[in-house]
Amino acid sequence: MCLGVPGQIIAVTQPEKMMAMAEVSGVRREINVAPVATGPLEELIGKWTLIHVGFAMALIDEDEAAATLEALRGLGEAQEALDAMAAGDAALEGRS
Repeated sequence: MCLGVPGQIIAVTQPEKMMAMAEVSGVRREINVAPVATGPLEELIGKWTLIHVGFAMALIDEDEAAATLEALRGLGEAQEALDAMAAGDAALEGRS
């Protein structure tokens, strides 16, 4: 399964290589914006994009970005609950 994570483009870092800085939940990382660039790279600053393996794959609006980030947080919480349940089951099996 491929997963795109929403991030906001905050700066152009290496225009000759189509690279920009994106912020994802407070974490900054450099991404390639070639797949979404249709004009001057500076026009991408402030835009939201789905990021997959270091590439901006699609531009999205802020509402879609917020909804996707919330869904990802929910998936993370669900995974933590499943891990806790599995750890509890393993502890119970160890007592028998």
